[in-house]
Amino acid sequence: MRSGLAPGIKLITSFSRDSWYRGFTLFLTFIFYTTYHLSRKPISIVKVKVNKSITNKVLKTSYQNNYQTLFGVLDNSFLVAYAIGMFFSGIFGERLPLRYYLSTGMLLSGFFTALFGLGFYWNIHSIWYYAFVQAMNGLVQTTGWPAVVACVGNWFGKGKRGFIMGIWNSHTSVGNILGSLIAGVYVSSAWGLSFIVPGIIIAATGVVCFFFLVESVYSALYKSSLVIPKVFLLCPTYIYLRMAILETCRPYTVSVRELPRDNEKAISFLGALQIPGVVEFSLCLLFAKLVSYTFLYWLPLYIANVAHFDSKGAGDMSTLFDVGGIVGGILAGLVSDYTDGRATTCWVMLIVAANPHILVCTYMSGMLLLCGALVNGPYALITTAVSADLGTHKSLRGNSRALSTVTAIIDGTGSIGAALGPLLAGLISPTGWNNVFYMLIIADICACLVGRRKNYHFVFPLIYMKA
Repeated sequence: MRSGLAPGIKLITSFSRDSWYRGFTLFLTFIFYTTYHLSRKPISIVKVKVNKSITNKVLKTSYQNNYQTLFGVLDNSFLVAYAIGMFFSGIFGERLPLRYYLSTGMLLSGFFTALFGLGFYWNIHSIWYYAFVQAMNGLVQTTGWPAVVACVGNWFGKGKRGFIMGIWNSHTSVGNILGSLIAGVYVSSAWGLSFIVPGIIIAATGVVCFFFLVESVYSALYKSSLVIPKVFLLCPTYIYLRMAILETCRPYTVSVRELPRDNEKAISFLGALQIPGVVEFSLCLLFAKLVSYTFLYWLPLYIANVAHFDSKGAGDMSTLFDVGGIVGGILAGLVSDYTDGRATTCWVMLIVAANPHILVCTYMSGMLLLCGALVNGPYALITTAVSADLGTHKSLRGNSRALSTVTAIIDGTGSIGAALGPLLAGLISPTGWNNVFYMLIIADICACLVGRRKNYHFVFPLIYMKA
């Protein structure tokens, strides 16, 4: 008796070429931004190991009696540069090929991340060397977010955007987890490798980006970055691949006028600010990201001090916060799709996250998971689905070249909060960790209040934004 087609093959062949093409783009951009966060995380793990000793043995500076301030300088060298660069990154992203832009950014990110770790082997003791490397790394890492959001926004419509991007946005937490684990392997023996290994990984992924990323349907249908010799034009393999691309893009040819064209003018910075909701969500993200990045940079040290874990144990324990962030991002996207209200979802999660008991007890495993979900859920939703919605807002009248600029404005404003959070934590933590968490509670409440619009009677001011 002849057996039927294998179940696995049936599953594979049940998907259309269109689904495979979009799925491959989603997978690639997921991997790309995972490596961005993977390369940012090591410094929060390393500070647990070297805290006081780094000022005596590595960075011989006047900060010897306050290592929190020392690491605040290093954190903010990256974050301030990142916040400033993000406002310009979106402008460049709208005007340059995303594949080249993203590949170059990943290669440079790998270079500067590794350069920080090489300071260990080169026996460099100057804080200004590390601060400069961190600042340069912050600038080049601004290439990542606007580019990957623009790529995903180009391939996916609004129907299930919240859920799809909620799953996709877990790359942030996955990158943080992997960065913590990789850095934890080397932190006790040679902390320089905690930066060099992630630097190599993101640089290698940048090479993959250059060879495989297709940034939009328009690029797949009308452009080719490769010069094909005429002798190969009749090659059966080439003909098959070309037909596959055309078939993949056929569902979009009906609305070809909506695809981004070379002669379509990119939106200006001021024009993007005038899109309804951009300013409000940008300010909301400022406070949400302040909370999230304070946890990103200071949670391992907090766990080590309060729960008395060693450096590796504190780093491993802190990954629970990011596991909760994965669940929170997916849940926020799913709920916002179902209720047709992005802003209401953010508001509810931020209000619950402001509970003092949840925040102050975050060294407990259960609270770490819950806090990660509540803190990163709104942050993930605003930086993905909301940014994509606003970048394709009906007020643009079909101009689709706004995704990168809008994303950069929202995330750039949020990055100001990302810079303020770790800086304030470094200044406040010597007075007691409880005071740090009171600051985070205030920030969560502010995130709910900054978007209040005049003469609007709904409980949350931004509820008018629909999916």
